[in-house]
Amino acid sequence: MTDLKILGMTCQSSAAHVKAALEHVEGVGQADVSYPSGSARVMTAEKVPVEDLLSAVANAGYRAEFKDADQQARDQRAQGPDTAPLADIPLREGPTAGKLHVVVIGSGSAAMACALKSIECGAKVTLIEHETIGGTCVNVGCVPSKIMIQAARIAHLRRTSPFDDGIDAAMPAIHRDRLLAQQHARVTELRKAKYEDILETNPDITLLRGEASFESEQSVVVRGLDGEERSLGFDRCLIAVGARPQIPDIPGLQDTPYWTSTEALETDQIPNRLAVIGSSIVAVELAQAFARLGSRVTILARHRLLSCEDPAIGEALAGVFYEEGIEVRDATEATSVAYSEGGFLLTTNQDEVKADRLLIATGRAPRTADLRLETASVAKNSQGSILVDRAMRTSNPRIYAAGDCTDQPQYVYVAAAGGSRAAVNMTGGKADLDLSTMPAVVFTDPQIATVGYSEAGAAKMGIQSESRTLALDNVPRALANFDTRGFIKLVAEAGSGRLIGVQAVADGAGDIIQSAALAIRNQMTVADLADQLFPYLTMVEGLKLAAQTFYKDVTKLSCCAG
Repeated sequence: MTDLKILGMTCQSSAAHVKAALEHVEGVGQADVSYPSGSARVMTAEKVPVEDLLSAVANAGYRAEFKDADQQARDQRAQGPDTAPLADIPLREGPTAGKLHVVVIGSGSAAMACALKSIECGAKVTLIEHETIGGTCVNVGCVPSKIMIQAARIAHLRRTSPFDDGIDAAMPAIHRDRLLAQQHARVTELRKAKYEDILETNPDITLLRGEASFESEQSVVVRGLDGEERSLGFDRCLIAVGARPQIPDIPGLQDTPYWTSTEALETDQIPNRLAVIGSSIVAVELAQAFARLGSRVTILARHRLLSCEDPAIGEALAGVFYEEGIEVRDATEATSVAYSEGGFLLTTNQDEVKADRLLIATGRAPRTADLRLETASVAKNSQGSILVDRAMRTSNPRIYAAGDCTDQPQYVYVAAAGGSRAAVNMTGGKADLDLSTMPAVVFTDPQIATVGYSEAGAAKMGIQSESRTLALDNVPRALANFDTRGFIKLVAEAGSGRLIGVQAVADGAGDIIQSAALAIRNQMTVADLADQLFPYLTMVEGLKLAAQTFYKDVTKLSCCAG
C-alpha cells in the first residue's frame, strides 16, 4: 500500500481521473482517491515503483508526492488534534450540569469565535469538523495568499523601484519551492497556535471529526471518519461551514486540470503563461502575484476589473497592470476550454488564449448542499447561502449561522464578528452585527480599500451625495515615496456634508481605510475630518487633504497646512 498527496485536483471528477490513471499502472489493484483531502491510497498486488505512480498522475495532468512515514504523521497532525473513534467520545446532548449545549459545525474563524465566546458565556460546546482544522483563512485563504503576495512584492521591488537611479536593481532568482516551504511553516504555526492548541487544551470544547447534517430541527447526525454515525442533539447550533471556489459552467472545463485559488497557492512551480478567468478580489490579487514572480498573465474579465466597485478603481488598477505587463481583456468570456500536451486552449467571444495553467477565480459558493437544511427548517437563497438577520439567527430560532456560508460579505473579520455575536445571542444576550461601516481591502499593489457608499451606491439608496477625488500627487508622503499611483475619494451627503463613503487606491490604503470607517461611524462631516490633526508624512493624511478639497484648493496649501 502506498499513500500519495495529490496536487491540482479541483473537483470530484479530478479524483476520478487520478483514480483511473493510477489503476492503469501495472501491478495496481485499487486506488482510493479523495478530492477533499487531496490524497490517494494505492493498493498493489506486488511492489510497484513509486516513480511509476507519480508519472501516471503527472500524465493525467496532476502532480503527486510520495508520503513517507514522517509525512503521513505530519498530515495526521495537520488534520487536527487526535480524537478517539466517534462512538467513544462522550457527547453532551442537551443541558449538562445546567449548561447550554451548543453545537458548532465547522472550525474556521466564525466557528472558533462562536465556540470561545459560548464557553465564556457559560455554555458547553461540541465542534464538528471533517476537513482540516482552521477553515479557509489560515489554511488556503488569507494567510497563504498574503504571504505569496508579499513575496511577489519583494521580488518586484528588487527588479524595479522608483529609486533605481541610486540603488542598482537586480533580477531576482525565484525559488518557488523554498517560498512554499516558508509559507507552509507559517500556516502550520498559526493553525497550531490559534486553532489546534486551543481545542486541545479547552475542556469545555469537544472536537468531533466527521461530517454533520441535520436530522431534525434540534439534532444533527455526525458521520465520523471511521464511517460510524451518531445522532447529536443541541440546545443551540451554529452553522459555519464556509464556502468553496465556484466553478463556472464552461464546456470542457471539468475535463482539465484547472486551478482554483487553493491549487494556485499550493503550486511549487511558476508557470510561463497563466490565464485567469475572473476579475474580482482573488483574481486580481493572484494575477499580480504570479506576474511579479515571473508568469505572463492574461485576465479574462466578463465586464471589467472589480466591476462591483466605483469604475475609477478598476481603471486605476488596469493602468497599474498595464505597466506591469499584465494583459487585461475586458468584456471577454470563455466559451470553451481544452487541455492537451500540458497546455490550455481557451476559446472566447473575442479570440483564443493559450496558457500553461488556468486559474478559475469567479467567486465562492457556500458549502451548504450536504447539510440537509430543509430538515432543520433553515432557509437559504437561490445561491445556497443561509439567510440570517443582524443577530445571526436563521429561520430556525435555535440555529444560527455565520461566515461565508451566509448571505453576508465574505470577509474573515465579518465571519469572526458574526460568530461571536451569535454566541452572545444564543446564550441569552443581545448583540447585533452592524455592517454599515465595514471596511474592505484588496491586497494588490497599490492596495484598494473602501468603506460605506460609493456615489452609485448612495444614489441607489436614494441619498443625494457629492464627492471629491484627491490625486496622490497632492499627498506629501506619496511624493516622498515617489509613488503617486491611485487616489482617495470621499463621498458626502449633500447639504449636511456628513461623510458616508471613502474609496482609496494607494500604497497602504488598507491602513488608511480604518480611520475613514471610524469617521463615518461617528457621523463626522468632511469639515470635521478636515479639521482633525493628522501626522505629517503619513498616507492617512490624504484623508484630511481630501476633506479639504470640498471647500478649498489644496494645491495652494503649504506643507502641514491646517
